[in-house]
Amino acid sequence: MIQVPLSVEQQAEAQLLEAQIQAAVQQEIAERARLMVSKPDRELFGATEFQVRDLGLRIGAKVYQEQLREKKPASGAPE
Repeated sequence: MIQVPLSVEQQAEAQLLEAQIQAAVQQEIAERARLMVSKPDRELFGATEFQVRDLGLRIGAKVYQEQLREKKPASGAPE
């Protein structure tokens, strides 16, 4: 686990972002859990492994979406 020192303000922002991420990825986590319990042990790798990885990538994308949702663009929209 990566430990990053944060200021008080950054810690508060991190906690807010954490809550937003948790809400955003709840569905993917539930899908992953359902997928895993639906497969017998002999089917946990192969195609199932790739399905689990795809869900992980969707979670990663949502992490970025939540972080960027609050950020303002550096420049205005093109005219």
